[in-house]
Amino acid sequence: MSDALHGQCALVTGGARRVGAAIVRRLHAAGARVVVHCHRSRTEAEALAAELNTQRAGSVVVAAADLLDIAALPGLVRQALAAFGRLDLLVNNASSFFETPLATINEAQWQDLIGSNLKAPLFLAQAAAPALRAQGGAIVNIIDIHAERPLRDHLLYNVAKGGLAALTRALALELGPQVRVNGVSPGAIVWPEAGAWENGAEREAIIRRTILGRTGEPEDIAGAVLYLAGAPYITGQILAVDGGRSIVL
Repeated sequence: MSDALHGQCALVTGGARRVGAAIVRRLHAAGARVVVHCHRSRTEAEALAAELNTQRAGSVVVAAADLLDIAALPGLVRQALAAFGRLDLLVNNASSFFETPLATINEAQWQDLIGSNLKAPLFLAQAAAPALRAQGGAIVNIIDIHAERPLRDHLLYNVAKGGLAALTRALALELGPQVRVNGVSPGAIVWPEAGAWENGAEREAIIRRTILGRTGEPEDIAGAVLYLAGAPYITGQILAVDGGRSIVL
């Protein structure tokens, strides 16, 4: 535990489970007060907040919103300011992920994947910008190594994450010098909960194409987020945390 973020406030989207929860725990351990955003995972978010509030009373609150509802996004920022009086860090972690082969793509899939992975981060950054500027804060976007090297049969996800990578660099230009904007691109960290990755052979094939020969842990992503949150001379950069997989994809 450190106090690198002591007194600061972080808003983490999709912070109730999996990688999001690891990010929340790491930022909290570094002294931050955290707004845990959730949509359908309210029970998990409340449990996480209760756990962390036993460590430091009043340091975590839960904010529920559908990120596809753009009109609801400024409310997340207002909740952070109401709870803690400031906002220093926005982590755009929430993401939809499912297959979209070209022949079967429909508009509902477009709205979901582009909405959660690109549109919501843009409009949430817009809503958060004044508060982040006031604190000299930062944004960290959770991207994907497949933003650079597309994943077969996931066309819309690839497009959305590629857009998020471009958005990261563009926001760094738009919001600098007051706000730093960077990204983290995970490789095989936690397996998706459905789809081809339920197949053990498919998982092993991915691991064999990873230089370090193993999957990563959610804490690896959380550590990268914490580093970028406190790196004063880094902006517009995307850090791959993938065990070297993107080199050999």
